[in-house]
Amino acid sequence: MSDKIRVFLCDDHTLFRQGLKKLLELEEDVQIVGEASNGQEMLDMLRKTGPDVILMDIGMSQMDGVSATYKVKKLLPHTKVIILTVYEDEPHIFQAIKAGAMGYLLKDASFDELIEAIRRVYKGEALIQPVIATKVLKEFALLDKRKIKEGDKFYNDLTEREKEILRLIALGGTNKEIAQKLGISEKTVKNHISNIFQTLHVNNRTQAAIYALEKGI
Repeated sequence: MSDKIRVFLCDDHTLFRQGLKKLLELEEDVQIVGEASNGQEMLDMLRKTGPDVILMDIGMSQMDGVSATYKVKKLLPHTKVIILTVYEDEPHIFQAIKAGAMGYLLKDASFDELIEAIRRVYKGEALIQPVIATKVLKEFALLDKRKIKEGDKFYNDLTEREKEILRLIALGGTNKEIAQKLGISEKTVKNHISNIFQTLHVNNRTQAAIYALEKGI
């Protein structure tokens, strides 16, 4: 990882985007590498700018944030996406999770919340504001008709240690906290989490946590 977090801004509200840029440029560990007013414009610049984190609006013309997130994860799988929205009940947030977004914030969040989200997502953690998390879980319950039963083959393929780590992920534990609680190294935790994702056919911690919550773990 470099000393600075390379951030790209994608939002069709010019004043909001420029204001955000000014604030983020004051942070010593952040570098703004590009900005765009819609998803298509961002994709055209993506490979050249190579951002670590993209702050992505959902409602944009030409290409919305959900469609753009899908394409970002195909082009640059290691680039992290944080979705920004003005709506608590934004229906597309459900699709954004499936697309692989790692963070979900309302635009009325404080700057401290935003910079914390950028830093945590950059480290590989998922971050959802509680007010959005509630909406997201309800959306999953409504839209995802797949019910995870006790005998679910994917879950049963996990080892006991992996099941334990999955429970801690669902409780919001970071890799460091999980490692300390279980008395193992962070590297071992990361390896277990990678196996959990592969076994459960999920892409990130948020999806793994929702899996655990649906199952009542």
